Amino acid sequence: MDLKDHIRGIPDFPKPGILFYDISPLLADAAAWQETVKRLAEAVRPYKPDVLVGIESRGFLVAAPLALALGCGFVMVRKRGKLPGDKVTHSYDLEYGTDTIEIQSDAVKPGQRAVVLDDLLATGGTMAAAVKLLRQVGADVQAAAFLVELTFLDGRERIDVPCEVLMSYDS
Repeated sequence: MDLKDHIRGIPDFPKPGILFYDISPLLADAAAWQETVKRLAEAVRPYKPDVLVGIESRGFLVAAPLALALGCGFVMVRKRGKLPGDKVTHSYDLEYGTDTIEIQSDAVKPGQRAVVLDDLLATGGTMAAAVKLLRQVGADVQAAAFLVELTFLDGRERIDVPCEVLMSYDS
């Protein structure tokens, strides 16, 4: 099955000149989504994760069912102010300003093997920040995994762990 057949390109979203890669059709097709989770499991299983970490919000859609399939825990990395309890934060630079992500301070035990997931790898800034945040709480970050990579943006150059990707777009 060609999973790219289930990715929809939406021009000029969220702003003019941007082509948005929409995973909604992939999620809506049961056979395609099952195949996606199966392929991700094959890519991630060799890292022997204790936890899978999803980055808000589409990363949750990827990491949660995969954690269930692999029999490991699921942890959320969210934008500031979205998690209750004690949190650890990490701020990072964007093209125009900064952003902050958080994790609950007890979500990952020191030394736990983690794989971080998101739907799309573009410039890599958010994933690089999530890897740093996880290291702050003592995680042993093994890899990052994505459904889609926009290779022309060189995002994986900013990420210092192996990257697993199911689909790539070169332009």
